[in-house]
Amino acid sequence: MSHTPSPDRPLARPLTPSAHEDTFTRDHLPPPEQWPLIAPLASPERINCAEELLDGTITRHGADRRCVVGEVETLTYGRLRERVDGIAHVLVEEQGLRPGERVLLRGPNSPWLAACWLAVIKAGGVVVTVLPVLRAGELATIVRSARVAHAVCEARFLDDLDEASGTLGEAAPATLVYGGAGPDDLTARVDARTTPFSAVPTAADDACLIAYTSGTTGDPKGCVHFHRDVLAIADTYSARVLEPRPDDLFAGSPPFAFTFGLGGLLIFPLRAGAATVLLERPRPEALLDAVTRHGVTVLFTAPTAYRAMAAGRGDHDLSTLRRCVSAGEHLPAATWRDWYEATGLPLLDGIGATEMLHIFLSSTDEHMRPGSTGRPVPGFTAAILDDRGDPVPDGEPGHLAVRGPVGCRYLDDPRQAEYVRHGWNHTGDTYVRDEDGYFWFRARSDDMIVSAGYNIAPAEVEEALLTSPDVEEAAVVGVEDPERGLSVRAFVVPRPGSAADADLAERLRAHVRSRISPYKTPRSVVFVNALPRTPTGKLQRFRLREGAG
Repeated sequence: MSHTPSPDRPLARPLTPSAHEDTFTRDHLPPPEQWPLIAPLASPERINCAEELLDGTITRHGADRRCVVGEVETLTYGRLRERVDGIAHVLVEEQGLRPGERVLLRGPNSPWLAACWLAVIKAGGVVVTVLPVLRAGELATIVRSARVAHAVCEARFLDDLDEASGTLGEAAPATLVYGGAGPDDLTARVDARTTPFSAVPTAADDACLIAYTSGTTGDPKGCVHFHRDVLAIADTYSARVLEPRPDDLFAGSPPFAFTFGLGGLLIFPLRAGAATVLLERPRPEALLDAVTRHGVTVLFTAPTAYRAMAAGRGDHDLSTLRRCVSAGEHLPAATWRDWYEATGLPLLDGIGATEMLHIFLSSTDEHMRPGSTGRPVPGFTAAILDDRGDPVPDGEPGHLAVRGPVGCRYLDDPRQAEYVRHGWNHTGDTYVRDEDGYFWFRARSDDMIVSAGYNIAPAEVEEALLTSPDVEEAAVVGVEDPERGLSVRAFVVPRPGSAADADLAERLRAHVRSRISPYKTPRSVVFVNALPRTPTGKLQRFRLREGAG
């Protein structure tokens, strides 16, 4: 297989005429020669994905269906549309939003945040959703990067945004606040808006969102996605793997700023005519309570949460669950088995990326092997390539590369040339594909440990540690070693009741030696109370390496 696309398949198709008056986002896309090879799904030339997700779904399924379940209110599809249209009127007629302008959204998952997301896009804006925990300096960086013109912020999270605006001068966004008090609050202003809003007829390849990476390896990058991309992930992963039903009820932990959550908790349920539970503080105990209280059928969260829920299930009734999706980080086989033993439900493992908007490799009902990520989602192609971009034989590790109906388009960022090579999206992961076509995670490519000439995958050592009854969580990194180049160091969160002492460290080393090759055994074990993670739950190995010297 050649890594070079055939000459009759250009890397970037010519863009259609834009509906945007503010063309900043399109003007700052990568040059065409740096685009990945994309095979978009069939769609009209003009489509507004928010209109399709809301108004289109109402046409197919009706307006009286339950749509969004919040902690203080539940909205039908019809009531959500009324709120969305009211917000869109305020944005356009009172705030002066022009098609194409960027709008920052800041708040926890809630019916109001969902309505604001849909309203901005229906009005032709480009959504930039950020985590509520970001501080002023981080917010200012994103506002400058995307040249944000407007912001919509939940009242309790306004202080950091105000502080950021104070450093931005004339570049500060005009801010709307919701969830507060008084006549200027968006909640009050929307009440006076009762007429329908006609969606801006955007091009299918107009930008509708800029998603910023979570910053596990450095400065966050802005990933531009089109209206057609939003519908593509619903019509590939959701439709072909999840196979949602209109009577499904989704829930999960990832925030909308994390595209895993945006797809799983908003785009997928709306596309299917289903409903979603939006939790402000979705810790494992809250997820268990939500499943029991509401009868959740489809659950989205990370492996660490599934492991915690399996251990703390107690007498929670999880019988309504039928789909449990794990992503955000590698799913160890031990965690898969813990969940299956606790619930009788298999976990659907998947890997996605902010650059790809959602999951592109996944296990399915028919193709599931614990420990394997699975196979390419229908509509996507994946390969394991060497450093030159040539395919490696099955069974040998290499760089995971993928292409499909969506792909990486960084906003004005030279790192585009690193992520996209020869038309492939290079995810930065080291994988092995077996002879049956299943893909097995080995490490982030920059996390591989080369010790005394041996390549050691942290994930393999971590999986061995997690099979010990004394281990709650584990992470493995390479540390400088004058004799070996790097040596393996394990950071372990012990299970409650296990003594974190030298005896346990030696028992864990022996446990690893009994399960995998002895040269992969950690040279040292460090016990910690918790592993460093991003607000979206991803492990920050670089922080472990920084503190390991």
